[in-house]
Amino acid sequence: MDLSEKRLADHPFLKGLSEEHLRILEDCSMRRVFEAGEVIFREGDLANRFYLILSGSVVLESAREGASPIDVQTIGPGDVLGWSWLFPPYSWRHDARAVERTEAIFLYGTRIRAKCEEQPALGYELIKRMSLVIIQRLQATRKELVRVISKNEAGKP
Repeated sequence: MDLSEKRLADHPFLKGLSEEHLRILEDCSMRRVFEAGEVIFREGDLANRFYLILSGSVVLESAREGASPIDVQTIGPGDVLGWSWLFPPYSWRHDARAVERTEAIFLYGTRIRAKCEEQPALGYELIKRMSLVIIQRLQATRKELVRVISKNEAGKP
């Protein structure tokens, strides 16, 4: 196992994945750095990748017509950014922006989807793991929605 594979193997999202599957993912990955304020992706754009956050932080934002976006969740080291690459129509569901300098492992989702077709065991592992990420993001969105509604109702006369 080389240094890149070890770095993948050490990320919480991939802990316990077989060496064979880690090698496949390593072949579909590269290191990426985002500077503070840099937009990583925008809602509606093509989702063809995902990221394993190593350091820094990223805010997920939900756009609102005629108003500033709502910060849905801030994620950091050990988190996964992006699940939309795995499910049609393969478009982002939020905007993502680096809050501070952020280092991540970029994984090519389209290549990984093809590898999952060839190796269903890899696909099953990724679906199980990504499902947990999706549930967590939906819960964060729900909590933020309740907070915003409660704040708006508290301000009514």
